[in-house]
Amino acid sequence: MALVACVPDEQWVTVEGPDGTRWRADAGFLSSRWRCQWGRGCQGIHDHPTPELMQGCCSEGVELVDADDALNVAAHAACIPDGLWQRAAQTALPDGIFRDTDPLATTVVDGACVFFNRPGHAGGVGCALHLGALALGEPPIEWKPRVCWQLPLWAEDLDDDDDGHPVVLLRRWKGADWGESPPHWWCTAAPEAYDGEEPVVSSMADELTALCGADVAALLRAAVELDGDGDGDGDGDGDGAGAGAGAGAGAGA
Repeated sequence: MALVACVPDEQWVTVEGPDGTRWRADAGFLSSRWRCQWGRGCQGIHDHPTPELMQGCCSEGVELVDADDALNVAAHAACIPDGLWQRAAQTALPDGIFRDTDPLATTVVDGACVFFNRPGHAGGVGCALHLGALALGEPPIEWKPRVCWQLPLWAEDLDDDDDGHPVVLLRRWKGADWGESPPHWWCTAAPEAYDGEEPVVSSMADELTALCGADVAALLRAAVELDGDGDGDGDGDGDGAGAGAGAGAGAGA
């Protein structure tokens, strides 16, 4: 009998990295079968369903983490093969990628990120950076803005532990994290998004390694496997977690 997908409760595990940083992670989410719903009926992040636009998280552009993140995006934008970026001819590199009012945010063109290819584009729909990376046989996480490849993982520095160890909270991105105008639908709160074939700790192994480092990613995988059976139906009786502030939008390609 097939299991009915459900949104997992929060369950918390803590692992300590080689540098002494303690990662407090939501094992309930990491052990779940969540997967990105882009191209599978994702309803988008507007205030009403817009699956036909196939924009995923790309409607608002993205805020870059820092100058290095912006430089990386600009450098890889120049490498996108001809025909794979719908807005290339309208974008003066590198300045045209970023907003005049904010050099750490991508431009929004006709209601979506400058890198978003609309349905019907001959080069493919979705993020041009993602498509460009795949075309050249490179990992998309090396090309895309950090927020985009990281979603729906949220990492936040907390106050140090009483014994002085730095603490990082690692949890699922929530609808409320979008700020004053959260989307009407958000995938980590939607049961239909928990239909993947493997747990997040495996399906997002590359992202976890890039985010936490290989040692911490391995510790998290071991902790999640020991903590539960990997079906994401935890009882939420962990040690609790805080909420943080952040901004950005992912690219669903």
